[in-house]
Amino acid sequence: MTTSAQPLSVAVIGAGMAGRAHAAGYHNVNTVFDAGLPPVRLAAIADANIALGEDAARRYGFEKALPNWEAVAEDPTIDAVSIVVGNDLHRPIAEALVAAGKHVLCEKPLAGTVEDARAMAELERRADVVTAVGYTFRRSPAIAAIRDHVLRDELGDLTLFGGRYWCDYATDPKGPLSWRFKGGPGSGALGDVGAHVIDTAEYIAGPITAVSGASLSTQIPERPLPLGAVVGHDAAPVSDEFGAVENEDTASFTARFESGLVGTFSVSRTAFGLPNGLSFDVLGVGGRAAFDQHRPAEYLFDGAQPDARPSGARQIIAGPNLPYFKGGYPMEAPGVGGGNAEMFTYQARSFLDQVAGVAEPLPSCATFADALRTMEIIQAVVESSRRGGTAVDVPPAV
Repeated sequence: MTTSAQPLSVAVIGAGMAGRAHAAGYHNVNTVFDAGLPPVRLAAIADANIALGEDAARRYGFEKALPNWEAVAEDPTIDAVSIVVGNDLHRPIAEALVAAGKHVLCEKPLAGTVEDARAMAELERRADVVTAVGYTFRRSPAIAAIRDHVLRDELGDLTLFGGRYWCDYATDPKGPLSWRFKGGPGSGALGDVGAHVIDTAEYIAGPITAVSGASLSTQIPERPLPLGAVVGHDAAPVSDEFGAVENEDTASFTARFESGLVGTFSVSRTAFGLPNGLSFDVLGVGGRAAFDQHRPAEYLFDGAQPDARPSGARQIIAGPNLPYFKGGYPMEAPGVGGGNAEMFTYQARSFLDQVAGVAEPLPSCATFADALRTMEIIQAVVESSRRGGTAVDVPPAV
């Protein structure tokens, strides 16, 4: 384990949309919370698209751009690495990095298949380095505050969780057939955005034990082939030739939690007009809370009141009384906003806290084992869909 007296050298593999968010997080990691981290060296960003990698390195202050991930694995001066590339590449890259003695923060979903995810969880079990997964929404001050309400029993026994992640990045049928549309059932909207809402549900309400009533569908069954590289969800030049979409655009299912709580879930990448629509409601016999990522600096809370007359949901504006906010925002005042950039910074800080072994770290990142569990839930949803919606048990949480 690296000690706090030693400098930390970090790299990011992948210079696309999420890779840049990781790079920005590392760039800002020593601007938040208390002293404790050593100096952070921004060593390299690796991407096969050299121009993209060079632009990301320039923007976020990294020393250089590298043409491939192997160059990162072979560099003995690099201590910690984010893997932010296509899901099928996660396993071989993680295996090479761990073998080289590097700490690894991998984007979700953990891998392209459950089999690869299990191999990565076993790799983590044997590894003598920090391994973590980027479930960024755990770092939302509002979501963390709602979790605290639940843990303090301020909602009473939970009765219902309703989670949604509705996005519109795939509504255009002329959008290019990128890697996101390849792979079997479960690797589309479920793996991409569903992983986040499933993890958020378990983070707040505990383990899911079974799923049922699952339905998967594809609204746009074929897409034009791209003529070049596709970055993130961006449009790109396409040819007149089309290819088949291999995974789902939308999915819905119900879940049973270990506590007996019932959950309803729906995810979509073809939800018109909703660019990043993660939202959920959690209800109990004594209160309720709700969150919408399109309004990330607030949440709704309704609990027991001494007088019934003013009862009703209250808008809680994020401020220094919420998790992560004090010490995490340059202007520590309610109402100054919040969003994904801050959450990626907090995530990077948590990861490096673990790596450096600081005295008072942020809450730890999710593990490979946690992310394997999410993929096992997704696999159960796919199986329920194949069986016409019948119930499918989820392996117990380890």
